[in-house]
Amino acid sequence: MSIGSEFKEFAVKGNVIDLAVGVIIGAAFGKIVDSLVKDLIMPIVGRIFGGLDFSNYFLALADVPAGYTGPQTLEALTKAGVPVFAYGNFITVAVNFAILAFIIFMMVRQINRMKKETPPPPAVAPATPEDVLLLRQIRDALAK
Repeated sequence: MSIGSEFKEFAVKGNVIDLAVGVIIGAAFGKIVDSLVKDLIMPIVGRIFGGLDFSNYFLALADVPAGYTGPQTLEALTKAGVPVFAYGNFITVAVNFAILAFIIFMMVRQINRMKKETPPPPAVAPATPEDVLLLRQIRDALAK
């Protein structure tokens, strides 16, 4: 079998295509959850903890270059080449992960619940073979 035909056989299997669809939907779902955390949840959490945005919590690990007059934000200092320890960004990503993991857990839990609720199809008894029916008739006739 050539490599091309072997790859084609591998690529068109249902599992590979299902995986590709799952990855694409997962990436889109990740963007939605990222927006949920960044735009809706973290501003509320930031407001509760003093009105600051978590993404601006960082520690500069080196001095700011001489002559730098820009803002002291994470993005500006990173562009200026200052190494920063961005723990606020990590908190945002960790909350993002926790929410995403919880949503996935709830989805899997619901799918498992739906699978359990589906009753198994009724068992159909196999048809009795003709020779067994004939033997039963003979037995019944002899019993009379």
